[in-house]
Amino acid sequence: MQQFGLIGKSLGHSFSKDYFTEKFQKEQILARYANYELPQLEPYFKDLVQHTPNLCGLNVTIPYKTEIIPLLDELVGDAQKIGAVNTIQFSDGKLIGHNTDTYGFRQSIKPFLRNVHERALILGTGGAAKAVAYVLESLGIDVCFLSREASAPHIFNYNAANENMVSAFKLIVNTTPLGTFPNISEQPPFPIHLVNDQHLIIDLIYNPSETKFLKTAKEQGADVLNGLSMLKHQADKAWEIWNKPVL
Repeated sequence: MQQFGLIGKSLGHSFSKDYFTEKFQKEQILARYANYELPQLEPYFKDLVQHTPNLCGLNVTIPYKTEIIPLLDELVGDAQKIGAVNTIQFSDGKLIGHNTDTYGFRQSIKPFLRNVHERALILGTGGAAKAVAYVLESLGIDVCFLSREASAPHIFNYNAANENMVSAFKLIVNTTPLGTFPNISEQPPFPIHLVNDQHLIIDLIYNPSETKFLKTAKEQGADVLNGLSMLKHQADKAWEIWNKPVL
């Protein structure tokens, strides 16, 4: 039986296992999907690959989307362009890194974009932030980041977030895990109460379905979107990749 799975550090509330288990049952696919919590990538990742029978594909989540790259044989497509991997394909003895977050995010935001969303502010600078930025820039949207450290001209410290900044960026995307269950009282250090009905606020968190961050944004009249649609789209794309050869 084919084996698939998810690698990350804390996977107790992950989306993928339930999604793929239900998919396999519904479509009568002879396969299993498991969570593989790795305290660190080395040596645990190599051990997992070498000693898991019939392992055919893996998803990758926080905090390994960029750390995994040196352990792979090749990057293709969007993963190569942005330097972040969330899907690993096993092909002819090689580990091939893909990024389906880009596809998932692009599909999920299409119905929500308006002309006023010409500038985007991304909270966080990790692997998910790279995928989000890549998609938005491909759509002609200018992108800046908020982070704990202002390490580049387009990356600002959270302390820089003020009324003028919120007014200038009508599209705001939280890519950090702040607010994820069970820590639902948390949220990024961003003045979300300053948004209005011209804003689109996206939180890649899906559990809870409405984070404190999104709840406040909705109360201010903003359009809001959580990460569930993105996750479903990226998972379906991963399944497609696992079931076709590398060209």
